[in-house]
Amino acid sequence: MKLIPALFAGAALLAASSAFADSRVFIVANQPDGYGVDLCLARSEKCGAPAAAAYCQSHEFAQAVAYRRVDPDEITGAVPKSGGPACTHGGCSEYVAITCQR
Repeated sequence: MKLIPALFAGAALLAASSAFADSRVFIVANQPDGYGVDLCLARSEKCGAPAAAAYCQSHEFAQAVAYRRVDPDEITGAVPKSGGPACTHGGCSEYVAITCQR
């Protein structure tokens, strides 16, 4: 009978460890490329899933769990403003957040 509580405890520990899986949010400049991938990512549409997954895999994560457009006001730290010295195109104030998970 002591086996059943041990099994429940093991299952709870396994569930808790997967709930705290290693994840990271990457903020990426949304650079219009003419292919529509940037719009898919920024609008959180299904067509952005392959691009988000490829980005996560290139950073040694297993999968992308979310992606969406981010306003520059949501980002802490230095962000180049549209038309500033670090900005070479008109959409510098557009960013995408990609959440990757191991």
